This record gives sequence, C-alpha cells and structure tokens, in this order.
Amino acid sequence: MKEIIVIVICCMGFVSFSQEKDSIPVYKKRVLESTEVDYIMSYYKQDGIHSSVGGGIGTEDLTDYTPTVVVSVPLNDDEVLTVDVGISAYTSASSSNLNPFDASGASQGYEDDEDKSGKASMPLGSPWIASSGASKSDVWSNITLDYSHSSNDRNDVWNAHASFSIEYDYFSIGFGGGYTKQFNDKNTTLGISGNVYLDTWKALYPTELEEFAAYGSNFQNQGYFEGVDVWDQNGAISREYNPEGFTEFENEGRNSYALSLSFSQIVTKNFQLSLFGDVLYQQGLLSTPYHRVYFADRPNFFIGGNANAIANYTSSSNTEVFQLADDKEQLPDTRWKIPLGMRANYYLNESLSLRSYYRFYIDNWGVMAHTASLEAPIKIARGKFTIIPTYRFYSQQQADYFAPYETHLSTSEFYTSDYDLSTFDSHQYGVGIRYTDIFTKFKLFTFGLKNLELRYNRYDRSDGLQANIISTGFKFVLD
Repeated sequence: MKEIIVIVICCMGFVSFSQEKDSIPVYKKRVLESTEVDYIMSYYKQDGIHSSVGGGIGTEDLTDYTPTVVVSVPLNDDEVLTVDVGISAYTSASSSNLNPFDASGASQGYEDDEDKSGKASMPLGSPWIASSGASKSDVWSNITLDYSHSSNDRNDVWNAHASFSIEYDYFSIGFGGGYTKQFNDKNTTLGISGNVYLDTWKALYPTELEEFAAYGSNFQNQGYFEGVDVWDQNGAISREYNPEGFTEFENEGRNSYALSLSFSQIVTKNFQLSLFGDVLYQQGLLSTPYHRVYFADRPNFFIGGNANAIANYTSSSNTEVFQLADDKEQLPDTRWKIPLGMRANYYLNESLSLRSYYRFYIDNWGVMAHTASLEAPIKIARGKFTIIPTYRFYSQQQADYFAPYETHLSTSEFYTSDYDLSTFDSHQYGVGIRYTDIFTKFKLFTFGLKNLELRYNRYDRSDGLQANIISTGFKFVLD
C-alpha cells in the first residue's frame, strides 16, 4: 500500500512539474518592435520633344513633387498594420495642351487682343509651349492599408491590402493579398501574391474633338470655333476640317489583375539569388483619351495667330499655330504583360556589396524589353554612412500600334504616337548617401531617427527625353 501511495505522489509531482514547465512563457521576438514612420520625398523634372498630347511632337516639360508618409504599427507580437499615404503634384506642359486654344492659352493672348466676350478671331497656341489652362496641373492622391500576420516560428507570413487613389480624371480601387513561406532554416523563401485594380476614367478629349462630338459636322459655325479661322496646310482659310472618324469611348472603366511568384535562396553566406515572375492582365479603356493622332492620308488643319508659321510647325521656334487632331489614340481593350526577372546580391566584405537586377518583359502588343541594373553600396565611417552608386540600362522594342507624328494611316484599327510605346534605349546614372543611427540618438518629439537617405539620378532616353530625379527618405522609430 505504501508503495502505491509513493507511486501516486510521484506521478502527481511529475504532472505538477510538467504543468509548471508548460506554463513558463516562451519568449517570442516581435515582428516589429515599435512603430516606424518613413517620410519619403521626391522631385522629378523632365523635358523632351515627343509630346503624346501633341501627337508625337512638342514639349514634354513636366515637374512632379511626391511626398509620401508610411506608418507601420505593431498590433501585437505577430501582426503589423501599415498605412501608406502619398500625393503626386505635377505641372505638365504636354497635358496643358489638352486645350491650347482658350483665352488663358499658351501665349496668354491673341493676335488682335482678346475682346470683351473672351473670344478672338486668332487664338495663339503651339505644341512647343505650355498652355496656362486648367489641364496644366493636377494632384494624384493615394492611400494604401496593409495588414500582415506572421506565424509563431516566423516561417509563414500572410498579408492583405487595399488601396484607393484619385486625380481629376481618374479613380482607382485596389485590393489583394499574399503568402510567404520560409524553410530550410530560413535560407529558402517562396512567395505568391495576387492583386486586383478597378479603375474608372473621366474621359477628357482634345478641345477640337470635344467640339466635334458636341456639335457634329457643323461644329465650326458654333461653340468654340464660331468666328475662328481654321487654315489648311497651305495657309488658306478652310471650313473643311472634319475629324469624322472620332467617337467617344463608351467604356470608361479599366480592370487590372496580377499574379506574382517569387523564389529566394541564400546560396552561401555571401551570395543570395532571387527569381520572380508576374502575369498581368488588363481589360477596358487602355487608350489615353487626350492623346492626339495625326494621319498621313488626311489633310492638315491649323489654328493660331500666323499662318506663315505652319511651314515651321515641327520646330520648337513655332509659337503661333497648333495642328487640329485627326483622332485620339486608339488601342486594344485587352493586354497581357509577362515580366520575368532575377536579383543577385553578393557580399564582398564589411565595406562593399554588389546588388544586381535583370528583368525581361514581353506583352501581346508587341513590346519586348530588357532591364539591367547594378548597385554597389560602400560603407564608410564605421558603417554609419553608405555611398550608393547606381546604374540602370533599359532597352525596348516598340508596340505594334506605334508610329511617329503624321505617319499613321486612317485605315488602321489601332494607332498611337505615344513614345513610351516606341523603340528606345535609356540610361540612368545615380548616386546616393545613407546615414544609419543604430542608437537613434537624434530625436523628433518621441521618435528617434533610424536612418536618412538622399539620392540623385539622371535619366537619358534615346528619343530625346531627359530627366533629373532627387529623392530623400527618413525613417523614425518610436522610442
């Protein structure tokens, strides 16, 4: 009997010990230790000679400011909520010429001066100078919410997000999610994600086409063109301008769907390789309504202050006449895109590493492109500062539907003179500097500065487009 009692007491003690052992909390590192705030600001300035609003000719001068704030908040040990809020405020000489003819137009005046009614017989306009009309500037606003959850062992991560963006003639709703799996002692990572974007245009057309749509073939005797002279290509006054092929788009929606796959492998302690691929499908209004097109088999007509300037139309010295559109851009309402790429990062030593990138792109519009880039971060001052030289090369084969100014035929089903769909090469050179403060000594209210980065990039495209980009970023951590 005593032996049974001893056995029972021992068993009870073992159970009690096991329960106490199971109740001991196991430490789990939080996915995100504290709230982080990223402030990113970029300034972009470009110019070129192939305005798509001008039918493949004219200034492409554009200035864009893009401030963005990203706030990441740990909800608990495993979950993080990220809020990304940004705007893009731009001024564009090209899009300003959606209406280059109004009383506040490019020249801000008329040959015979503006009369009391705000109309004049000879309004001035040119694809080479900006109009001061309403379409010269706009603000794009966006907010994205992302929720992520990590498993206890941090090998599985699920995320879901939703986004909303709006500008004057465009509204978009997006949503999606993804799953990432790590295994092989976190040396191998697989990822899959899907995204959907539902967009709606508020279609805006060049002024002359809108007037035609509003008044029909007799539009030159009423509306904006009433009492305004239109010249033919020889400089003679004509009433024959008639963009009869123009019709407004019936569908102003566009839906985009994307499926992404990724694979990452730590090959050695110094070398990491990543592969990725996407399949994207778009359906709906894929044309830009305010992109003009001029046909080689149609007579040309102009409006402006001096008919003698017609002979000099394609020169940037022309400041007095603007050619009336034959039609707007017309592209298919479906598009498949398939980009495939890889990243290879190599750690040389504590001061230098190499980051390379390559992507191949193809779509069913005939565009084929190659992108390659190299970045070489160099750490100095005991790792507090990093110098980042970068180079990026891009080469593209044009879409089947692209042709330059005045070379499309009116018998074609699809046509565009947007040089973003042309054949070109581009080079981008840049340098950046990053400051890292692992102790977050610098404070802003209750936030400590984690790092600061400043970059400059120069972009040169073989079709004459040039751009300068300055960007800066700050990351703060809540103490």
